[in-house]
Amino acid sequence: MEEKNLDQVCDTYKQYLSQAKTERECVSLLVKLAKENGYRELDEYKELKPNDKIVIPYMNKCIALFQVGKQPLEKGMNILGAHIDSPRLDVKQNPLYENEGFAYLDTHYYGGIKKYQWVTQPLAIHGVVVKKDGQKVEIQIGEKEDDPVFVITDLLVHLSSSQLNKSASMVIEGENLDVLIGNQASEAEKEAVKANILQLLKSNYNIEEDDFVSAELEIVPAMKARDCGLDRSMIIGYGQDDRVCAFTSFMAMMDVKEVDRWSCTLLVDKEEIGSVGATGMQSRFFENMVAELVARTQGESELKVRRALANSRMLSSDVSAGYDPLYADVFEKRSSAFLSKGIAFNKYTGSRGKSGSNDANAEYIGWLRNVMDQADVSYQFAELGKVDAGGGGTIAYIMAKYGMQVIDSGVAVLSMHSPYEVTSKVDVYEAYKAYRAFLSWEDEK
Repeated sequence: MEEKNLDQVCDTYKQYLSQAKTERECVSLLVKLAKENGYRELDEYKELKPNDKIVIPYMNKCIALFQVGKQPLEKGMNILGAHIDSPRLDVKQNPLYENEGFAYLDTHYYGGIKKYQWVTQPLAIHGVVVKKDGQKVEIQIGEKEDDPVFVITDLLVHLSSSQLNKSASMVIEGENLDVLIGNQASEAEKEAVKANILQLLKSNYNIEEDDFVSAELEIVPAMKARDCGLDRSMIIGYGQDDRVCAFTSFMAMMDVKEVDRWSCTLLVDKEEIGSVGATGMQSRFFENMVAELVARTQGESELKVRRALANSRMLSSDVSAGYDPLYADVFEKRSSAFLSKGIAFNKYTGSRGKSGSNDANAEYIGWLRNVMDQADVSYQFAELGKVDAGGGGTIAYIMAKYGMQVIDSGVAVLSMHSPYEVTSKVDVYEAYKAYRAFLSWEDEK
């Protein structure tokens, strides 16, 4: 039975991962699925009662799901928080140009990437173009079997002696991550290849060149998520940081039945660039949502909003660095997360001297161990890597500002931030189990 459940969770996860490669696509998919599972938007409720289910999308780039608890909201929530943005290439606002018979899209990379990993990969274009009249044109090219794909070219090895002597960060420079999109000329005399691309955009999507200014187009790997390994024990796919935690959090939320405390799954944007902007965790949109829900259920009260946030517990659902024996020199083995050993809890992240870390307290970790053991969840405790090897952060420290208990918890990943990341099916399933147990936990009265 357990193996059957594992396969079902992982197959569903792979479908989500292949269908939604941008934050907008994640929100669109999850809103649809949530409504199919009984969730309704807040304005559809005249009043809220225990176990009502609420879905709140925000700016099409982040989403919050709530299940009303038996206890008042000021008593706090059990919150899962993950991010749905991933490293990628963003198309610039004036991107289309022609150079020696080739048409290109100029890009600006988003998040921390190794630039050389993005060349000679089959790429897809996802996103939206918003015209001056407000019409929104959705773009997705490169995912269907009969779609064209795109590529960033690399220098042939026969002429690359100088290139190969550069440091890895400079082998491919950011301004050279331009996507090749065409080579066929139209009948126009000047910039004939570019003119042909514009003609295709006009005929297929009714897009003019000026419309790029109000577009959000993302360049992402074209491959679907697939099983990895002869034993099919792993999953390979783009964007598993952090959609492996986002989608398992969502799946757990859908499976929660009745709750004592309010439960919440919060999936946000912009984590990869510092959680900034209106849809990043540093925005006050979540606080505003909680204030609205307090007003609906207990009457307007700033104090009760503060209590609701401070009394909450959160799992900052973000991935951890999986121990890779090929690069053992940057890991401290005793404190590493291993694939197939269960969900990984990181007491702290940050860099060097825990800079930028939340650093969860011992009391919360002790409570959490009990929750996981009661639910028969496999788990491990880890840190990102050796102390001076580097570091990274999550949204945990931002939510901790409200005074709530927070710890990082997620799936160990190999090749993190690369176009194709690897996870263990066992860990995906144990993360789902952990999140479901956390959301459903009832404190002793």
